[in-house]
Amino acid sequence: MLRMLVVASGMALWAIVGAVQAADAPDLKAVEAKPLYQCSEAEVGAYIGHMQQAEPDLRKRIVRLARKNLGQPYDIYLLGEMPFETYDPQPIYCLTKSDCVVFAEHTYAMALTDSWPEFMKLLQRIRYRDGQIGVATRNHYTEADWVKSNQWLVTDITGEIAGDKAVPFEERIDRKKFLKGRYDLDVNIPVEVHRDSYLPYTEIDLADGKLQDGDFVNVVRGVVKPGNSPTQPVKGSVFVGHVGFVAHGTDGTLHMIHSTSPEVREEPITEYIARSTAKAAELDADGKPRLVGFKFLRLTDDPLANLRKLDGPGAPKVSLPLDDASAFWRERLP
Repeated sequence: MLRMLVVASGMALWAIVGAVQAADAPDLKAVEAKPLYQCSEAEVGAYIGHMQQAEPDLRKRIVRLARKNLGQPYDIYLLGEMPFETYDPQPIYCLTKSDCVVFAEHTYAMALTDSWPEFMKLLQRIRYRDGQIGVATRNHYTEADWVKSNQWLVTDITGEIAGDKAVPFEERIDRKKFLKGRYDLDVNIPVEVHRDSYLPYTEIDLADGKLQDGDFVNVVRGVVKPGNSPTQPVKGSVFVGHVGFVAHGTDGTLHMIHSTSPEVREEPITEYIARSTAKAAELDADGKPRLVGFKFLRLTDDPLANLRKLDGPGAPKVSLPLDDASAFWRERLP
């Protein structure tokens, strides 16, 4: 799947070769006729270049690309850092399958670029804190890592939508424990206390008319005691457990496009809520997390201009794995 990745020593310079360097340009009519997950790397590169011209509106381009992947098979914990690291031996990209985060990252990166090499660079900038490749610097926690690392791309608007209906929560982020347990990797990272809020799913009507295509949806889950409402989760149990995109149906209905078992789907958000809460009482009785609400993040007007302010004119800035990830985190956490 991963053809070849050439890295200039000591530089964050990438060159992707192999299938991408096809002698003949792909047939765009043939690409248009099939879902994106059945396309080769060369076809994807040609198609995203074509889309920059065919659909100049970024929001519409995101939704078109997301819909072109409807039906893509779902597979959780899909990506790793190969060939750069071996802690997680999965490759750094996959076109044929996705989980929710992979689907979101690939779609955003494709919508913002016009060639395969640019897509690959931007994908890594989205996946890793400050574009620093490595399992220890991957954006594992959506709310505490992904959103913070990608403020150039999305901004949290949950508070302005929820108003006084917003439910605050606090989460203890122990990256050191997580990395040791998942990858047997010792990295000295201070524990972070993350404070946030969500819109209860029972108040989803507050989002009507306030969301735009291409905005980012964070699905919030938590443990709720039997008989309690989703505004009363068990303290310390709340987290973001799923993500997707905002889209609207032809009738203006609020939809979510997301990768979930068994495949990428688009559905009205009210249907997602009904499906996700059908067994809420059973999950509550078992003390298991279930849907409690949503966070919504607004796609910024000019993400690449924002990124250039952070990374400089050569944005996106992408770096190879560090010898000392502990120092990286000491500089970024209180």
